[in-house]
Amino acid sequence: MSLEREVTKRAGNKCELCGAEEKLAIYKVPETPARIEGAEGAILACNTCESQFDAEVRDANHWRCLNDSIWSPVSAVKVMSFRMLHRLRAEGWPQDLLDMMYLEEDEREWAKATGDAEDKSKQLVHRDSNGNVLQAGDSVVLIKDLKVKGSSMIAKQGTAVRRISLDHENQTYIEGKVDGQLIVIITDYVKKI
Repeated sequence: MSLEREVTKRAGNKCELCGAEEKLAIYKVPETPARIEGAEGAILACNTCESQFDAEVRDANHWRCLNDSIWSPVSAVKVMSFRMLHRLRAEGWPQDLLDMMYLEEDEREWAKATGDAEDKSKQLVHRDSNGNVLQAGDSVVLIKDLKVKGSSMIAKQGTAVRRISLDHENQTYIEGKVDGQLIVIITDYVKKI
């Protein structure tokens, strides 16, 4: 039996998350463990659900359907329900469903594989003077002459600093080499290249 036929039969020709009956397609759940094959690693999802999986903006009211899908006997459905609830956690109500939801240990590992369950609220975000997010390894340019503490060196405006590293305790500090010397730079005085 083909994957599409098997998943469609299992789902009763309805979206396994919201129950819609139109514009259905097979969705292979990302980060599926190698031991899970075929229909076990896929769900039948409608166009509305699938278009919001990785979207920046989601219709939170649409996802109230997860109240039913968290009880599905299908692991892939529970995994996608768990991930979507975590992506919508800022709405408030998804936390109640997450508290009720039960996943076996292997299902929980699979669900957490994409990092949706990580608490990103405490994660530091480094931004340059224009508000652009800085990542380790980025290159920046100084927008102001900076005196380097503990030395007579002055880092000149327009100096490019390549392969910066981020301070993991303070979001306003980055490190980089200027004239061969490793210095700490305040992000307010740099612009991402």
